[in-house]
Amino acid sequence: MSILEIKGLTHRYDDRDLFVKSDLTVNNGEHIGVVGLNGAGKSTFINIIAGKLVQDDGEIKRQQNLRIGYLDQHATLDKSLTVMEYLRGAFTHLDKINERLEKMYEDMGVAEGDELDRLIEKSAKLQEQLDDAGFYDLESQIKRVANGLGVNKFGYESIIGNLSGGERAKLMLSKLLLEGQDLTLLDEPTNFLDVEHVDWLIKYLNGYKKTFLVISHDTVFLNEVAKTIVSIENGKIRKFSGNYDQYLVQREILNKQYEDEYNRQQAEIKKLQDYIDRNKARASTAGMANSRKKMLDRIEVMAKPLVEHDCEFFFPYLELNSKDMLVTKDLKVGYTHQLIPDVNLHIGSQSKIWIRGTNGVGKTTLIKTLLRKISMLGGTFLFHPATKIGYIEQDLNFENGELPAYSVYQNAFPRASQKEIRSALAKVGIIGELATKPVKNLSGGEMMRLKLAIMCQTPSNILILDEPTNHLDVKAKRALKTAIENYGGALILVTHEPDFAEGICQVTIDIKEK
Repeated sequence: MSILEIKGLTHRYDDRDLFVKSDLTVNNGEHIGVVGLNGAGKSTFINIIAGKLVQDDGEIKRQQNLRIGYLDQHATLDKSLTVMEYLRGAFTHLDKINERLEKMYEDMGVAEGDELDRLIEKSAKLQEQLDDAGFYDLESQIKRVANGLGVNKFGYESIIGNLSGGERAKLMLSKLLLEGQDLTLLDEPTNFLDVEHVDWLIKYLNGYKKTFLVISHDTVFLNEVAKTIVSIENGKIRKFSGNYDQYLVQREILNKQYEDEYNRQQAEIKKLQDYIDRNKARASTAGMANSRKKMLDRIEVMAKPLVEHDCEFFFPYLELNSKDMLVTKDLKVGYTHQLIPDVNLHIGSQSKIWIRGTNGVGKTTLIKTLLRKISMLGGTFLFHPATKIGYIEQDLNFENGELPAYSVYQNAFPRASQKEIRSALAKVGIIGELATKPVKNLSGGEMMRLKLAIMCQTPSNILILDEPTNHLDVKAKRALKTAIENYGGALILVTHEPDFAEGICQVTIDIKEK
């Protein structure tokens, strides 16, 4: 049974067609992965389904009383609430049922005859709903889900205002799963999850009885949880049976068919236009030319096949040979109190280190301490005097989001010519209108590509990368891994993706709470 039907969906963004007369049916209980290149329109698609964005044209038919849950990692939370108070909010609908039930019990005290029978019957149904939902054991329900995502590590009595971005993301995901909506929309849910919590989420979603759509660039995750793939490309939304690997096989066949059909249509359009141009001015053939013009106008022109632009990164290496590129001794990191045990590192100029650990434990705090963005609480650390650092932070912040990508790059390298800027941006897949679009309107993956493009022109001898793959699509991720493998210097990599870190890093450091 379908719970959502999309008919003729059309939507433009920045003079670009994201969807053109696209159809999709979502059935009850389907587990769907949503895929597409950076900027293809995946988040826009999810926002339209959630009702947060109105489409230009087409119809979105939702099942009557369909409850939709949406993981919005940019949502504003009440910072005064405790973690448990926030999670308890997932069950406000049960609280309302309980209030109605208590009112009925009061009314039953004075009711008689048929009215009393009616109240007894209705109250029994409401009581059954509360019992089935486990209303009288909600705290254990909450902890069963939230513990699986690591919420217990930062505590149920913690104030939301004191949580890190990663901790808030886990909290929002926990509440969304607890709400158990009819249709759950997840946009990159693994971005802030540790390996153990991704494994838990996979098991949870595989046992989930209701419907979900999940956007993810983590193909390992998609292969595990998606039984159906929805692909967004060439202005169309297409549905494929099977997991991500099975989708890739089907997609290659269909894309070749689409390209052939597009080329045939373009040849037919050219043939008609040539005839019209040759014959419209002659009285004897003007009628036939006009007839061809009507034929041409009736053609529904296919969108040009999406070109997957190659993405290339190269990080220039400033040679440095030293066994002591970075030495830390009993380094204590934290804002007001020490977060993790004393850090003792000895990194050489070719060392490649993977730092992993639960979110909020202090990985980013350690990185920011080494970069002197926050003060250390004790101990010492020392970089070699000739060290040049290339740094990518996980936050996608830009000083002026109104500036286009072209200007952001130009501000970083004022002496670069227009040709050099265009070439550098094109290498990372920021071409055409993307280069002139305000940065704030770029997708997360496009913003990260811009940051990496700037770093590609900055010589360094150590790369410090904090969750660089969070927003990158499969193609960009592969290009980034290749660039790191070819880099001659040292590396400190923070990532939650084992398949990305493995093969790059020789040493793994597990960060644990103090």
